[in-house]
Amino acid sequence: MPTFSRRNLLAGAALLGAGLANRGAFAAVPEAPYPARGPATEVPPPPTGGRAYNPVVTLNGWSAPWRWKNGWKEFHLVAEPVLREIAPGMTAHLWGYNGQSPGPTIEAVEGDKLRMFVTNKLPEHTTIHWHGILLPSGMDGVGGLTQPQIPPGKTYVYEFEMKKSGTFMYHPHADEMVQMAMGMMGFFVVHPRDPGQHRVDRDFVFLINAYDIDPGSYTPKIATMLDFNLWSWNSRVFPGIDHLVARQGDRVRIRMGNLTMTNHPIHLHGYDFRVTGTDGGWVAPGAQWPEVTVDIPVGSMRAVEFTADTPGDWAFHCHKSHHTMNAMGHKVPTMIGVDHHGLAGRLVSLVPDYMVMGERGMADMGEMEMPLPENTLPMMTGTGPFGPIEMGGMFSVLKVRRGIARGDYTDPGWYQHPPGTVAYEWKGA
Repeated sequence: MPTFSRRNLLAGAALLGAGLANRGAFAAVPEAPYPARGPATEVPPPPTGGRAYNPVVTLNGWSAPWRWKNGWKEFHLVAEPVLREIAPGMTAHLWGYNGQSPGPTIEAVEGDKLRMFVTNKLPEHTTIHWHGILLPSGMDGVGGLTQPQIPPGKTYVYEFEMKKSGTFMYHPHADEMVQMAMGMMGFFVVHPRDPGQHRVDRDFVFLINAYDIDPGSYTPKIATMLDFNLWSWNSRVFPGIDHLVARQGDRVRIRMGNLTMTNHPIHLHGYDFRVTGTDGGWVAPGAQWPEVTVDIPVGSMRAVEFTADTPGDWAFHCHKSHHTMNAMGHKVPTMIGVDHHGLAGRLVSLVPDYMVMGERGMADMGEMEMPLPENTLPMMTGTGPFGPIEMGGMFSVLKVRRGIARGDYTDPGWYQHPPGTVAYEWKGA
Protein backbone atom coordinates (compact mmCIF):
# COMPACT_ATOMS: atom_id res chain seq x y z
CA MET A 1 0.00 0.00 0.00
CA PRO A 2 1.51 3.38 -0.95
CA THR A 3 2.26 5.98 1.69
CA PHE A 4 2.26 9.70 1.12
CA SER A 5 4.41 12.47 2.59
CA ARG A 6 2.63 14.96 4.80
CA ARG A 7 3.72 18.28 3.36
CA ASN A 8 1.92 21.23 1.85
CA LEU A 9 -1.03 20.92 4.22
CA LEU A 10 -3.04 24.08 3.72
CA ALA A 11 -5.27 24.96 6.66
CA GLY A 12 -8.32 27.16 6.55
CA ALA A 13 -10.19 28.69 3.65
CA ALA A 14 -8.03 31.80 3.31
CA LEU A 15 -6.49 30.61 0.05
CA LEU A 16 -9.76 29.84 -1.70
CA GLY A 17 -10.57 31.77 -4.87
CA ALA A 18 -12.52 34.97 -4.24
CA GLY A 19 -15.42 33.85 -6.40
CA LEU A 20 -16.04 30.87 -4.14
CA ALA A 21 -16.36 32.63 -0.79
CA ASN A 22 -20.15 32.34 -0.83
CA ARG A 23 -19.91 28.56 -0.54
CA GLY A 24 -19.11 28.88 3.13
CA ALA A 25 -16.00 28.06 5.09
CA PHE A 26 -14.40 24.66 4.66
CA ALA A 27 -13.01 23.04 7.78
CA ALA A 28 -9.64 22.74 5.99
CA VAL A 29 -8.28 22.19 2.55
CA PRO A 30 -7.46 18.46 2.23
CA GLU A 31 -3.83 17.47 2.42
CA ALA A 32 -1.98 17.40 -0.91
CA PRO A 33 -0.50 13.89 -1.32
CA TYR A 34 2.89 13.20 -2.89
CA PRO A 35 4.29 9.99 -4.43
CA ALA A 36 6.08 7.58 -2.13
CA ARG A 37 8.32 5.82 -4.67
CA GLY A 38 9.55 8.55 -6.97
CA PRO A 39 9.26 7.50 -10.63
CA ALA A 40 8.36 3.87 -9.91
CA THR A 41 4.88 2.46 -10.51
CA GLU A 42 2.76 2.54 -7.35
CA VAL A 43 -0.01 -0.07 -7.28
CA PRO A 44 -2.96 1.57 -5.47
CA PRO A 45 -4.79 -0.28 -2.71
CA PRO A 46 -8.50 -1.14 -3.08
CA PRO A 47 -10.77 1.75 -2.11
CA THR A 48 -11.55 1.94 1.60
CA GLY A 49 -14.80 3.85 1.26
CA GLY A 50 -17.49 4.81 -1.18
CA ARG A 51 -18.51 2.80 -4.22
CA ALA A 52 -16.39 -0.25 -5.03
CA TYR A 53 -14.11 -0.32 -8.07
CA ASN A 54 -11.02 -2.09 -9.40
CA PRO A 55 -8.18 0.49 -9.25
CA VAL A 56 -6.08 1.21 -12.32
CA VAL A 57 -2.29 0.90 -12.36
CA THR A 58 -0.55 4.04 -13.64
CA LEU A 59 2.66 3.19 -15.46
CA ASN A 60 5.48 4.95 -13.57
CA GLY A 61 2.85 6.85 -11.62
CA TRP A 62 0.25 6.66 -8.87
CA SER A 63 -3.37 7.33 -7.96
CA ALA A 64 -4.27 10.22 -5.65
CA PRO A 65 -6.04 9.44 -2.36
CA TRP A 66 -9.08 11.50 -1.44
CA ARG A 67 -11.03 12.70 1.61
CA TRP A 68 -14.76 12.20 2.19
CA LYS A 69 -16.61 15.30 3.37
CA ASN A 70 -20.42 15.51 3.59
CA GLY A 71 -20.99 13.32 0.54
CA TRP A 72 -18.19 14.87 -1.53
CA LYS A 73 -15.01 13.12 -2.60
CA GLU A 74 -12.30 15.76 -2.17
CA PHE A 75 -8.93 15.82 -3.95
CA HIS A 76 -6.12 18.37 -3.76
CA LEU A 77 -3.84 19.06 -6.75
CA VAL A 78 -0.84 21.39 -6.47
CA ALA A 79 0.48 22.87 -9.74
CA GLU A 80 4.20 23.43 -9.24
CA PRO A 81 7.72 23.03 -10.68
CA VAL A 82 8.93 19.42 -10.33
CA LEU A 83 12.00 17.30 -10.98
CA ARG A 84 11.27 14.21 -13.10
CA GLU A 85 13.74 11.44 -13.78
CA ILE A 86 13.21 10.70 -17.50
CA ALA A 87 15.36 7.55 -17.13
CA PRO A 88 18.34 6.72 -14.89
CA GLY A 89 21.02 9.23 -15.83
CA MET A 90 18.73 12.07 -16.87
CA THR A 91 16.51 14.42 -14.89
CA ALA A 92 14.30 17.18 -16.31
CA HIS A 93 13.05 20.40 -14.77
CA LEU A 94 9.33 20.23 -15.54
CA TRP A 95 6.03 21.59 -14.30
CA GLY A 96 3.49 19.14 -12.94
CA TYR A 97 1.21 18.33 -10.04
CA ASN A 98 1.97 17.08 -6.53
CA GLY A 99 5.68 16.62 -7.14
CA GLN A 100 5.50 14.71 -10.41
CA SER A 101 4.79 14.97 -14.13
CA PRO A 102 2.31 13.70 -15.10
CA GLY A 103 0.34 14.38 -11.95
CA PRO A 104 -1.45 11.68 -9.94
CA THR A 105 -4.24 9.71 -11.58
CA ILE A 106 -7.70 10.76 -10.37
CA GLU A 107 -10.04 7.79 -9.85
CA ALA A 108 -13.76 8.21 -9.24
CA VAL A 109 -16.99 6.27 -9.77
CA GLU A 110 -19.99 7.17 -11.89
CA GLY A 111 -22.33 9.19 -9.66
CA ASP A 112 -19.59 10.49 -7.33
CA LYS A 113 -19.62 14.18 -6.43
CA LEU A 114 -16.08 15.56 -6.68
CA ARG A 115 -14.60 18.65 -5.11
CA MET A 116 -11.17 19.42 -6.59
CA PHE A 117 -8.93 21.88 -4.72
CA VAL A 118 -6.26 23.27 -7.06
CA THR A 119 -3.38 25.27 -5.57
CA ASN A 120 -1.10 27.24 -7.89
CA LYS A 121 2.60 27.26 -6.95
CA LEU A 122 3.77 28.13 -10.45
CA PRO A 123 5.38 31.50 -11.29
CA GLU A 124 2.37 32.35 -13.49
CA HIS A 125 -1.41 31.83 -13.47
CA THR A 126 -3.01 28.52 -14.46
CA THR A 127 -6.29 26.59 -14.62
CA ILE A 128 -7.30 22.93 -15.00
CA HIS A 129 -9.50 21.64 -17.82
CA TRP A 130 -11.18 18.28 -17.17
CA HIS A 131 -10.82 16.76 -20.65
CA GLY A 132 -13.88 14.72 -21.68
CA ILE A 133 -15.75 15.21 -18.38
CA LEU A 134 -19.38 16.39 -18.65
CA LEU A 135 -19.82 19.24 -16.16
CA PRO A 136 -21.16 22.78 -15.72
CA SER A 137 -19.59 25.35 -18.03
CA GLY A 138 -18.12 27.34 -15.14
CA MET A 139 -16.16 24.26 -13.98
CA ASP A 140 -14.60 23.54 -17.41
CA GLY A 141 -11.34 25.31 -16.63
CA VAL A 142 -10.78 27.59 -19.63
CA GLY A 143 -9.05 30.68 -18.29
CA GLY A 144 -10.72 33.93 -19.29
CA LEU A 145 -13.72 32.16 -20.82
CA THR A 146 -15.30 30.09 -18.04
CA GLN A 147 -13.34 31.28 -14.98
CA PRO A 148 -10.71 33.75 -13.82
CA GLN A 149 -7.14 32.47 -14.06
CA ILE A 150 -5.80 31.00 -10.80
CA PRO A 151 -3.09 33.46 -9.69
CA PRO A 152 0.16 32.22 -8.12
CA GLY A 153 -0.37 31.44 -4.44
CA LYS A 154 -4.13 30.99 -4.69
CA THR A 155 -6.35 27.90 -4.42
CA TYR A 156 -9.53 27.46 -6.48
CA VAL A 157 -12.24 24.83 -6.11
CA TYR A 158 -13.97 22.86 -8.87
CA GLU A 159 -17.16 20.90 -8.08
CA PHE A 160 -18.94 18.49 -10.41
CA GLU A 161 -20.69 15.14 -10.49
CA MET A 162 -19.46 12.14 -12.49
CA LYS A 163 -22.21 11.65 -15.07
CA LYS A 164 -20.62 8.76 -16.98
CA SER A 165 -17.77 6.29 -16.69
CA GLY A 166 -14.80 6.26 -19.03
CA THR A 167 -11.23 7.31 -19.74
CA PHE A 168 -10.33 11.01 -19.44
CA MET A 169 -7.50 13.37 -18.51
CA TYR A 170 -6.77 16.79 -17.07
CA HIS A 171 -4.47 19.59 -18.24
CA PRO A 172 -4.26 23.41 -18.13
CA HIS A 173 -6.21 25.74 -20.39
CA ALA A 174 -3.95 28.69 -19.54
CA ASP A 175 -0.71 29.49 -21.39
CA GLU A 176 -1.20 26.03 -22.87
CA MET A 177 1.83 25.98 -25.16
CA VAL A 178 4.14 26.53 -22.20
CA GLN A 179 2.37 24.60 -19.47
CA MET A 180 1.69 21.40 -21.40
CA ALA A 181 5.14 21.50 -23.03
CA MET A 182 6.51 21.65 -19.48
CA GLY A 183 4.63 18.47 -18.51
CA MET A 184 1.37 19.61 -16.91
CA MET A 185 -1.16 16.82 -17.41
CA GLY A 186 -2.73 13.89 -15.60
CA PHE A 187 -5.00 10.87 -16.10
CA PHE A 188 -8.63 10.78 -14.97
CA VAL A 189 -10.53 7.47 -14.76
CA VAL A 190 -14.23 7.19 -13.93
CA HIS A 191 -15.29 3.64 -13.07
CA PRO A 192 -18.79 2.28 -13.78
CA ARG A 193 -21.35 2.42 -10.98
CA ASP A 194 -21.76 -1.36 -11.37
CA PRO A 195 -18.32 -2.80 -10.48
CA GLY A 196 -19.02 -5.81 -12.69
CA GLN A 197 -19.51 -3.68 -15.81
CA HIS A 198 -16.45 -3.34 -18.08
CA ARG A 199 -14.44 -5.25 -15.48
CA VAL A 200 -10.95 -6.49 -16.27
CA ASP A 201 -8.26 -8.12 -14.15
CA ARG A 202 -5.49 -5.61 -14.91
CA ASP A 203 -6.11 -2.04 -15.98
CA PHE A 204 -3.02 -0.04 -17.03
CA VAL A 205 -3.00 3.70 -17.83
CA PHE A 206 -0.43 6.17 -19.13
CA LEU A 207 -0.19 9.50 -20.98
CA ILE A 208 1.94 10.02 -24.08
CA ASN A 209 4.12 13.14 -23.94
CA ALA A 210 7.21 14.54 -25.64
CA TYR A 211 10.03 16.94 -24.78
CA ASP A 212 12.81 18.78 -26.57
CA ILE A 213 15.71 18.93 -24.11
CA ASP A 214 19.18 19.58 -25.47
CA PRO A 215 21.97 17.30 -24.15
CA GLY A 216 23.49 18.96 -21.11
CA SER A 217 20.38 21.03 -20.35
CA TYR A 218 17.47 20.33 -18.03
CA THR A 219 14.47 22.38 -19.22
CA PRO A 220 12.32 21.61 -22.28
CA LYS A 221 12.17 24.01 -25.21
CA ILE A 222 8.59 25.21 -25.11
CA ALA A 223 8.40 26.54 -28.70
CA THR A 224 9.20 23.21 -30.40
CA MET A 225 6.42 22.06 -32.73
CA LEU A 226 7.68 18.77 -34.23
CA ASP A 227 11.40 18.19 -33.66
CA PHE A 228 11.22 16.62 -30.21
CA ASN A 229 14.09 14.40 -29.07
CA LEU A 230 12.49 12.60 -26.10
CA TRP A 231 9.29 10.66 -26.79
CA SER A 232 7.91 9.40 -23.51
CA TRP A 233 5.15 7.57 -21.67
CA ASN A 234 4.30 9.31 -18.41
CA SER A 235 7.48 11.40 -18.82
CA ARG A 236 9.66 8.26 -18.88
CA VAL A 237 11.65 6.71 -21.75
CA PHE A 238 12.95 3.17 -22.19
CA PRO A 239 14.65 1.61 -20.29
CA GLY A 240 13.11 3.79 -17.58
CA ILE A 241 9.54 2.72 -18.45
CA ASP A 242 8.28 -0.05 -16.19
CA HIS A 243 7.11 -3.33 -17.69
CA LEU A 244 3.44 -4.29 -17.90
CA VAL A 245 3.10 -7.53 -15.92
CA ALA A 246 0.10 -9.83 -16.40
CA ARG A 247 -0.92 -13.27 -15.24
CA GLN A 248 -1.67 -15.78 -17.98
CA GLY A 249 -5.44 -15.81 -18.52
CA ASP A 250 -6.02 -12.29 -17.17
CA ARG A 251 -8.26 -9.90 -19.03
CA VAL A 252 -6.05 -6.82 -19.59
CA ARG A 253 -6.99 -3.26 -20.47
CA ILE A 254 -4.49 -0.58 -21.48
CA ARG A 255 -5.72 3.03 -21.53
CA MET A 256 -3.60 5.65 -23.31
CA GLY A 257 -3.94 9.41 -23.78
CA ASN A 258 -2.01 11.58 -26.24
CA LEU A 259 -1.00 15.14 -25.35
CA THR A 260 1.86 15.50 -27.85
CA MET A 261 1.91 17.41 -31.16
CA THR A 262 1.50 14.33 -33.38
CA ASN A 263 -0.36 11.02 -33.55
CA HIS A 264 1.08 7.74 -32.23
CA PRO A 265 0.41 4.26 -33.66
CA ILE A 266 0.88 2.08 -30.56
CA HIS A 267 1.68 -1.54 -31.45
CA LEU A 268 1.57 -4.68 -29.27
CA HIS A 269 3.42 -7.84 -30.25
CA GLY A 270 2.01 -11.32 -29.69
CA TYR A 271 -1.65 -10.32 -29.40
CA ASP A 272 -4.53 -8.80 -31.21
CA PHE A 273 -6.84 -6.63 -29.16
CA ARG A 274 -10.13 -4.81 -29.45
CA VAL A 275 -10.54 -1.05 -29.15
CA THR A 276 -13.09 -0.71 -26.38
CA GLY A 277 -13.04 2.97 -25.41
CA THR A 278 -12.22 6.55 -26.39
CA ASP A 279 -12.40 9.80 -24.45
CA GLY A 280 -15.99 10.01 -25.75
CA GLY A 281 -16.97 6.87 -23.85
CA TRP A 282 -17.11 3.10 -24.16
CA VAL A 283 -17.36 1.55 -27.63
CA ALA A 284 -20.43 -0.70 -27.89
CA PRO A 285 -19.45 -4.38 -28.27
CA GLY A 286 -20.84 -4.53 -31.82
CA ALA A 287 -18.79 -1.50 -32.85
CA GLN A 288 -15.44 -2.55 -31.34
CA TRP A 289 -12.79 -3.33 -33.90
CA PRO A 290 -9.77 -5.67 -33.85
CA GLU A 291 -6.23 -4.31 -34.12
CA VAL A 292 -2.62 -5.01 -33.30
CA THR A 293 -1.83 -1.29 -33.66
CA VAL A 294 -4.07 1.54 -32.48
CA ASP A 295 -3.47 5.08 -33.72
CA ILE A 296 -4.02 7.71 -31.04
CA PRO A 297 -4.70 11.21 -32.44
CA VAL A 298 -3.59 14.39 -30.71
CA GLY A 299 -5.75 15.19 -27.68
CA SER A 300 -7.42 11.77 -27.66
CA MET A 301 -7.69 8.67 -25.50
CA ARG A 302 -7.92 5.01 -26.48
CA ALA A 303 -8.63 1.91 -24.38
CA VAL A 304 -7.75 -1.54 -25.74
CA GLU A 305 -8.46 -4.97 -24.24
CA PHE A 306 -7.22 -8.54 -24.72
CA THR A 307 -6.90 -11.81 -22.85
CA ALA A 308 -3.29 -12.52 -21.86
CA ASP A 309 -3.33 -16.16 -22.93
CA THR A 310 0.15 -16.49 -24.49
CA PRO A 311 3.14 -16.33 -22.10
CA GLY A 312 6.28 -14.48 -23.08
CA ASP A 313 7.98 -11.10 -23.25
CA TRP A 314 6.09 -9.04 -25.83
CA ALA A 315 7.31 -5.70 -27.18
CA PHE A 316 4.92 -2.78 -26.78
CA HIS A 317 5.87 0.47 -28.52
CA CYS A 318 5.05 3.37 -30.80
CA HIS A 319 5.46 2.30 -34.42
CA LYS A 320 6.97 5.62 -35.52
CA SER A 321 10.57 4.44 -35.50
CA HIS A 322 12.05 7.77 -34.35
CA HIS A 323 9.78 7.62 -31.32
CA THR A 324 11.70 4.60 -30.01
CA MET A 325 14.95 6.58 -29.86
CA ASN A 326 16.37 8.87 -27.19
CA ALA A 327 18.02 12.30 -27.48
CA MET A 328 18.12 11.99 -31.26
CA GLY A 329 19.68 14.79 -33.30
CA HIS A 330 17.81 15.95 -36.40
CA LYS A 331 20.84 16.84 -38.54
CA VAL A 332 22.79 13.57 -38.35
CA PRO A 333 24.20 12.81 -41.82
CA THR A 334 23.69 9.38 -43.40
CA MET A 335 27.13 7.72 -43.51
CA ILE A 336 26.00 4.26 -44.65
CA GLY A 337 28.54 2.88 -47.15
CA VAL A 338 31.12 5.63 -46.50
CA ASP A 339 34.50 4.24 -45.45
CA HIS A 340 35.99 6.87 -43.19
CA HIS A 341 38.40 4.75 -41.14
CA GLY A 342 41.42 6.46 -42.71
CA LEU A 343 40.06 9.82 -41.69
CA ALA A 344 39.10 8.44 -38.29
CA GLY A 345 42.68 7.40 -37.59
CA ARG A 346 43.91 10.94 -38.12
CA LEU A 347 41.07 12.44 -36.09
CA VAL A 348 41.76 10.21 -33.08
CA SER A 349 45.13 11.90 -32.64
CA LEU A 350 43.27 15.19 -32.26
CA VAL A 351 40.05 13.94 -30.61
CA PRO A 352 40.88 10.86 -28.51
CA ASP A 353 37.22 9.91 -27.94
CA TYR A 354 36.30 10.04 -31.66
CA MET A 355 34.73 6.83 -32.97
CA VAL A 356 33.41 5.68 -36.32
CA MET A 357 29.61 5.86 -36.45
CA GLY A 358 26.98 5.07 -39.03
CA GLU A 359 28.85 3.56 -41.98
CA ARG A 360 27.09 0.20 -41.50
CA GLY A 361 23.87 1.59 -40.08
CA MET A 362 23.20 2.68 -36.50
CA ALA A 363 22.92 -0.71 -34.76
CA ASP A 364 26.47 -0.41 -33.38
CA MET A 365 25.21 2.36 -31.12
CA GLY A 366 23.24 -0.20 -29.13
CA GLU A 367 26.54 -1.67 -27.86
CA MET A 368 28.66 1.49 -27.70
CA GLU A 369 29.76 2.92 -24.40
CA MET A 370 30.84 6.41 -25.27
CA PRO A 371 31.13 9.63 -23.27
CA LEU A 372 27.87 11.54 -23.14
CA PRO A 373 27.18 15.18 -22.34
CA GLU A 374 25.79 15.93 -18.91
CA ASN A 375 22.16 14.98 -18.31
CA THR A 376 21.32 13.11 -21.49
CA LEU A 377 20.76 9.51 -22.61
CA PRO A 378 22.12 7.22 -25.33
CA MET A 379 20.11 7.20 -28.54
CA MET A 380 19.64 3.41 -28.21
CA THR A 381 19.78 1.66 -24.88
CA GLY A 382 18.41 -1.21 -22.83
CA THR A 383 19.64 -4.79 -22.65
CA GLY A 384 17.62 -7.99 -22.88
CA PRO A 385 18.51 -11.66 -22.37
CA PHE A 386 20.05 -11.87 -25.87
CA GLY A 387 21.91 -8.55 -25.95
CA PRO A 388 21.18 -4.87 -26.68
CA ILE A 389 17.50 -4.23 -27.44
CA GLU A 390 18.41 -1.11 -29.50
CA MET A 391 15.36 0.83 -28.39
CA GLY A 392 14.58 3.95 -26.40
CA GLY A 393 11.69 6.35 -26.05
CA MET A 394 8.18 4.88 -26.26
CA PHE A 395 8.99 1.22 -25.66
CA SER A 396 8.15 -1.27 -22.94
CA VAL A 397 7.52 -4.99 -22.51
CA LEU A 398 4.30 -6.85 -21.74
CA LYS A 399 5.37 -9.77 -19.54
CA VAL A 400 2.79 -12.57 -19.38
CA ARG A 401 3.45 -15.46 -16.98
CA ARG A 402 1.66 -18.37 -15.41
CA GLY A 403 1.30 -18.47 -11.65
CA ILE A 404 1.50 -14.74 -10.92
CA ALA A 405 -0.66 -13.86 -7.94
CA ARG A 406 -3.67 -11.62 -8.40
CA GLY A 407 -2.60 -8.05 -7.77
CA ASP A 408 1.13 -8.85 -8.13
CA TYR A 409 2.91 -6.51 -10.55
CA THR A 410 6.49 -7.43 -9.62
CA ASP A 411 8.86 -7.84 -12.57
CA PRO A 412 9.16 -11.63 -13.09
CA GLY A 413 12.47 -11.35 -14.98
CA TRP A 414 13.07 -12.41 -18.55
CA TYR A 415 10.96 -15.16 -20.09
CA GLN A 416 12.42 -18.68 -20.09
CA HIS A 417 11.56 -19.95 -23.58
CA PRO A 418 10.62 -23.64 -23.83
CA PRO A 419 13.15 -25.72 -25.81
CA GLY A 420 12.75 -25.40 -29.55
CA THR A 421 10.82 -22.11 -29.46
CA VAL A 422 13.65 -19.59 -30.10
CA ALA A 423 14.78 -18.57 -33.59
CA TYR A 424 18.14 -20.21 -34.37
CA GLU A 425 21.01 -20.10 -36.80
CA TRP A 426 20.86 -22.47 -39.79
CA LYS A 427 24.07 -24.48 -40.01
CA GLY A 428 23.18 -26.84 -42.84
CA ALA A 429 24.14 -26.66 -46.50
